[in-house]
Amino acid sequence: METDGQATAPGSALALILVREIGQALAAFAESGEPAAIDLRGLPMSDADREELLAWLGDGEIAATLAVAGRSEIRETRFTGVWWVRHFGTDDRIAAERIEIASVPDILIADMADVTAAAARFDDELAELSIPPSMEEAEHV
Repeated sequence: METDGQATAPGSALALILVREIGQALAAFAESGEPAAIDLRGLPMSDADREELLAWLGDGEIAATLAVAGRSEIRETRFTGVWWVRHFGTDDRIAAERIEIASVPDILIADMADVTAAAARFDDELAELSIPPSMEEAEHV
């Protein structure tokens, strides 16, 4: 939480413990590059704990919503490398919730098999357009 530009510690014991754990994981990530994750659904968090943690971590510059096997929300916190990741079920309830400490959350990294399939599909669709394969050939048309 913030008061007059100064961050103050969360009031709940669980939120404070999580803040410390996140800080340790972030310091380790900065030093070694080893990502970490904290499963929030496995903890006895109250709504107040969650709100305090959300408020303290704040909002960063990046937010994404995915629609793959349900809706997922990925949000960077005000601390670069600390991400709040939520996955929702079909009833729009939170099915999974994690704090990820990484350059980019795993769910945002393109699967190479999908990239390979996309490249093939791109080439197929490009071939159907009947356009020159290079800029040099386009200049001579």
